[in-house]
Amino acid sequence: MSIKPPEMKKMFVLDTNVLLHDPRAIFSFGDSIVGIPIAVLEELENFKKESSERGKSARDFIRYLDEMRKSGSLSEGVKLEEGGTLKVLFSQSALPHITSLNLDLVDNEILLNALAIKNTGQPVKFISKDLNARVKADVLGLESEDYLKGHVPREEFYKGWVRLMVPSVQLKQEVPDDLIALSKEYSFMPNEYVLVESQHNPHNYKIFRHVNSKKMFKAIDQPSLRWNVGARNPQQVMALDALFDPTLEFVALLGPAGTGKTFLALLAGLHQVMVEDLYQKLLVSRPVVPLGPDIGYLPGGLQEKMFSWMQPIYDNVDVLLHASNNQEHLQQVESEAIVTLDEQQTKKKKKKKHDDKGAHRNSLGSVDDLVSQGFISLEAITYMRGRSIPYQFILIDEVQNLSPHEAKTIISRVGQGSKIVLCGDPYQIDSPYLDFSSNGLVVASDKFKEQDLFATVFLESSERSRLSQLAAELM
Repeated sequence: MSIKPPEMKKMFVLDTNVLLHDPRAIFSFGDSIVGIPIAVLEELENFKKESSERGKSARDFIRYLDEMRKSGSLSEGVKLEEGGTLKVLFSQSALPHITSLNLDLVDNEILLNALAIKNTGQPVKFISKDLNARVKADVLGLESEDYLKGHVPREEFYKGWVRLMVPSVQLKQEVPDDLIALSKEYSFMPNEYVLVESQHNPHNYKIFRHVNSKKMFKAIDQPSLRWNVGARNPQQVMALDALFDPTLEFVALLGPAGTGKTFLALLAGLHQVMVEDLYQKLLVSRPVVPLGPDIGYLPGGLQEKMFSWMQPIYDNVDVLLHASNNQEHLQQVESEAIVTLDEQQTKKKKKKKHDDKGAHRNSLGSVDDLVSQGFISLEAITYMRGRSIPYQFILIDEVQNLSPHEAKTIISRVGQGSKIVLCGDPYQIDSPYLDFSSNGLVVASDKFKEQDLFATVFLESSERSRLSQLAAELM
């Protein structure tokens, strides 16, 4: 009778980008062996000097290793709490010779290190966020895959709303019968919206929000604003409802270019700071450049750097300013048509009694004016780590270019009385190691969808211009 030898455990060899994406990735492989090539540590040595979130991830992982080496030899293997084993892999004395691979590239050295281990009979899987590295692994005969922790499949992507077609007569009901019926079959998330449309006229609709676990629905309409701007489509109505609800401390707005994500968030933030006085100020931030470590890399002095970095914010405030000025002009024309000269002079005298900030609190100026008056703060994401931000409306733009770990770091900065809004287009990602399913915006939305303080809205209709809409559809 022959005794079958025990099967060797599979070793997961991690690429550098996996640890930069998630410094705790080593704890995600159960009772398997996790291998870290020494070349990865050499790369992390360079990254740890950065002041960016990427540098923090490198430093965090190195600290984990320093703690673990107290429990044994990292080269021989140290037991992890989950039952697995962590090993630091030194380059084999005789790496496989592949003439077409440039050994001066660290990525190729890591791949050949994994291949050398496989050639010893050890089952190996190479884990990397780099698509090209996974392709090369496949060519070398190495099993490989993306690091999928925090991965949200496209088909399971949570939009924050559903569409329901009903007979038009039901739109006259307080809550349509078909919506009540749907609630018995479909498990609504907290604050999930329902666009109830007439079967024969999509422009005849009502919007409802699921407000609690008892399948209660609240009818939603346009908020009343001081400035002459508002929603242009049903999804924008949903977005404004979430943005203006102080009980929703976290809101995510997703959608293609031109759908109004940043504009609506700026509108809601400024209105609640300047008109409603709900927050002390509007804090705005966005990634400086894809994978860029610091705002210092932008050209010019500090003011020039800030302007270049925040140009999209300036553009959106200019649109709000234009709408506000048009409204004030129309009101002035109407007033002059019915008010006598004496009454106008009386009004002017009363206006002078107000202090400067009070006089301008309900009217918009340029971004620089709003910054100088303390209504807006423009800050770099790099410098937000370690802070606690209370009583502010926080807008983080272009979050699709942040990793889930970076998004977590930012969300955890929210202090008492603050609201945070994450905006971004998951279809336009500049980072080579992120995609639709693994970026911080989509993952954060998915993780929070069951929480009653959160709402998300996917805006699908471009309102920028017909050209912008065609570009999104055709290119």
